[in-house]
Amino acid sequence: METLTPRELEVLELMKLGRTNRQIAENLVISLGTAKNHVEHSITKLGVPDRTQAVVKALKLGILDLTDAS
Repeated sequence: METLTPRELEVLELMKLGRTNRQIAENLVISLGTAKNHVEHSITKLGVPDRTQAVVKALKLGILDLTDAS
């Protein structure tokens, strides 16, 4: 597995909270396209088919935990 960047980790945290790409972009003050790119890179690096599985795998690997950091 490729290493996730700090920004990709931030995006995963927001994905864990169920945020949409638009909400991620607004929260991180980035464009919607950039948010989508970070989501896609995270999914690819974790080797999973979708954002839900990315969060599940990150939890299993200990990259994320179940605490709510909102």
